[in-house]
Amino acid sequence: MTDLPRSMSAMVLTGHGGLDRLEWRTDWPVPRPGAGEVLVRITACAKNNTDRKVREGLYSTANDGAVTSFAMAGPSLGFPRIQGADTVGHVVAVGAGVAPNRIGERGLLDFNIYPDGRGDLNLAPDYFGHGADGGFAEYGVFPSDQFHAIPNPELSDAELATLGMCSWQTGFHMLTSAGVRAGEHVIVTGASGGVGTALIQLCRVIGAIPHAIASAGKAEALRRLGAASVIDRSAVSDWGSAIDAATGGVIIDAVMDLVGGEMTIPLIEVMCRDLRARRTAPRISIAGASGGNVTALPWTLIYLNQVQIFGVSHGTRDEARQLIDWIREGRLKPVLAGTMPLSRLHEAERVFAERSRDFIGKLVIVPDKVLEPAVAS
Repeated sequence: MTDLPRSMSAMVLTGHGGLDRLEWRTDWPVPRPGAGEVLVRITACAKNNTDRKVREGLYSTANDGAVTSFAMAGPSLGFPRIQGADTVGHVVAVGAGVAPNRIGERGLLDFNIYPDGRGDLNLAPDYFGHGADGGFAEYGVFPSDQFHAIPNPELSDAELATLGMCSWQTGFHMLTSAGVRAGEHVIVTGASGGVGTALIQLCRVIGAIPHAIASAGKAEALRRLGAASVIDRSAVSDWGSAIDAATGGVIIDAVMDLVGGEMTIPLIEVMCRDLRARRTAPRISIAGASGGNVTALPWTLIYLNQVQIFGVSHGTRDEARQLIDWIREGRLKPVLAGTMPLSRLHEAERVFAERSRDFIGKLVIVPDKVLEPAVAS
């Protein structure tokens, strides 16, 4: 490791707050791998909404406006911190106990920091980019067994980053928690984002039929991904009529909700309209609250109709391994909205927050030195 640089460029989060808390550094120490770890030269890292929410401290579990970081089992976010969860790169050094032939591998990080000794349950979620440094830098150190080799030459590094676990494992765990099966009809809210586009594809992989709710201008792209129907959320006054018109009046078996707020109750009501015709109980998985953190929920609607509600954050090791297998088999398609250099992360945050009419999928951040050869050629 003597030929590795001693310092690197990184975007460093120095505290909760605005974009000014993201500090561009060109003198940050390059980490060294410990036992069971690999040192990765990072070539791409996808943006996620959790990056902004962590920076702004928007993860309070009460309606109190408290500034709180992500981990619910106790605080794990310390400053300074390098964010970025969906990390892709190439192994350049290994720690003790890791086979030297891993050097040179291209891989994708399973971003979870799993509770010790638990592979089947992850009730205390934390991740690289929050509880430990992530991918908004030129180098990073990660557990060797969570940096999965993905040689697929048809995928660029930026495209591979769009398949990262932060979105895909969340989407997959939403489906598995609700027990979604082949042939079932599933509503996906917030369908044009990273988790939404993943959910549409994952429904098709397991044989379910996804119906998308998104903003105007996204329908054609979402149908290409596999959505059986697309509803423009801005044009809806009656959710029951809008869903019937789009889907042909099918029974909605489950809702995958990434929005929350005022939309959630009408979607539950749609599932509860004709319980005698249903094959299973109405089910809703919730993994986001971009439409509002508080919903006035009538509990009689829930218990009288036997609605099953699943709160989802992250997933299990087995789910991550299944997703990696599907990536290697070419069954998951990247949805790359664009790339931006790491030094312009402030601008990327604004682009991500505003998400224009034609924004579909994931925005990927690339270290400046990785982009420079492409610009020169």
